[in-house]
Amino acid sequence: MTHRRVAVTGIGAISAAGMTASATWEAVRDARPAIGPIDVPRSDRLNIKIAAQVRGFQPETLLPPKKAAMMDRFSQFAVVAANEAVAEAGLAPGDEALSAAAVIIGIGVGGLITLDDSFFRLYGEGSHRTHPLTIPKLMCNAAASQVSMMLGAHGITYAIASACASGTHAIGIAAQLVRSGAVKVAIGGGSEACITTGTMHGWEALRVLSSDTCRPFSRNRSGLVLGEGAGVLVLEDWDHAVARGAPILGEILGFGANADAGDLTSPDPVGAAAAMTLAIRDAGLTPADIGYINAHGTGTTINDRVEATAVAMTFDGVKVPPISSSKGVLGHGLGAAGALEAVVTVRALAEQVMPPTANCDDPDTDLGLDMIPNEARPARFETALSNSFAFGGLNAVLAFGRA
Repeated sequence: MTHRRVAVTGIGAISAAGMTASATWEAVRDARPAIGPIDVPRSDRLNIKIAAQVRGFQPETLLPPKKAAMMDRFSQFAVVAANEAVAEAGLAPGDEALSAAAVIIGIGVGGLITLDDSFFRLYGEGSHRTHPLTIPKLMCNAAASQVSMMLGAHGITYAIASACASGTHAIGIAAQLVRSGAVKVAIGGGSEACITTGTMHGWEALRVLSSDTCRPFSRNRSGLVLGEGAGVLVLEDWDHAVARGAPILGEILGFGANADAGDLTSPDPVGAAAAMTLAIRDAGLTPADIGYINAHGTGTTINDRVEATAVAMTFDGVKVPPISSSKGVLGHGLGAAGALEAVVTVRALAEQVMPPTANCDDPDTDLGLDMIPNEARPARFETALSNSFAFGGLNAVLAFGRA
């Protein structure tokens, strides 16, 4: 069976670093962390009070106000990012290709702002009433459904929930739909907005949160920092994109995904390495062909060590490519993380710049990695991997090519 080539013809993002894909990319490229004090209701109950939070987001100025009011923040993020990506791709509601497009949006936990506020009213304030749209706003498929409705996309539409790998899984599955010929256009990405007091308490209990900032691959690492936002890619049959004169920003060459089938929270380097190998093989490449890796890179000791081991296993016998984490700037966006990092990887290939690992003040050389500390690196490279390794032992890796 001949696989169709999958072009990336549009990207969109909203993150703590900015309201667009360009703002997000530029902050990562320039190592400008977007981590700071959180601003959420009831935060006085928290011990950890930092996150990579989207500031100044006014959905009513970016979306029809009545529709924005019917969405949880994670759905608003997804729609704003999708609108940006579709506009860059030169598609508009009513276009035949967009009308038949698939929409696959990853989500880690759903509408937790809606849920947190509803529970506080019920249990904290003793109210007997909640918002009539509570369920439609908090359900995990809300973002995918809202994107499909806003764009008029009638193709297969659903959510993927695989914790921190959700965005990468969603883009990978969307790419497979295009590759197989099932659709000409697919909208793939991830969204998350769960910086609430209740959620932060849960993460505090895991004892993995940093109290100051995220320092991936640095000896003075102190844990992960939660983030929020959305990343969306327009994926298109290559020949279809060329025929309509669409901008081609990059190419999805391969996708690898698997399960550790082991521990619920501790990653397994064997599974992570296998996922990278699957993506490389699916792309028709060898490890020696990979020029750069955008790491999962959460800034916890266990993740740094496991990912470094997995990379060493994958690139055994060949030069290990430079690797960097975007989470020192963007925080850990959970279901959105892989999608935001896909946006970064596409732009890195397009601009031929390897983005740095921000806050890597004391590079942990014991890891055996070239983690591009603190400063971007111009370089010639044709391919890149983007890694996502999730709680539950779920691994997903995308292989990208330069356009």
